Amino acid sequence: MPSSFVVALHGLLAVIWVGGMFFAYLVLRPAAQPLEAPQRLALWSRTFGRFFPWVWAAVIILPATGYYLVLARFGGFAGLPPSVNIMQGLGIIMMLMYLHIFFAPYKRLRRGVESGDFVKAGHALGQIRQLVAVNMVLGLITIFVALMGAN
Repeated sequence: MPSSFVVALHGLLAVIWVGGMFFAYLVLRPAAQPLEAPQRLALWSRTFGRFFPWVWAAVIILPATGYYLVLARFGGFAGLPPSVNIMQGLGIIMMLMYLHIFFAPYKRLRRGVESGDFVKAGHALGQIRQLVAVNMVLGLITIFVALMGAN
């Protein structure tokens, strides 16, 4: 497989994931704020339900393409430039945070919305908001470092 295709796929998935967090945090969150709690929480539950399959694709394909490139372009880990090591470290942290979001607060958000327990759902959404803010910043830094390292 040509490495230029792998680089493009890697970058595309990073943009989808980080761009989705950017949109959710800086555009959708303020726009949804005036809604009543039941409608706002249901909107977030549905939004995450549509966005998270894309994040799962990113969590699976990003490391696969990244490590393919480590082997194909750099011949292994010994000769990696600092930018790639930073990208790898931040990416691992981001994936672990996503797994926590998906299996803990997102699960509680869905359950709360389904059962009508909007206090529980609201608490879960607050946790997700904080974690997404951190993950978004890490993602933006990762993309910045990757682009700086490409020059």
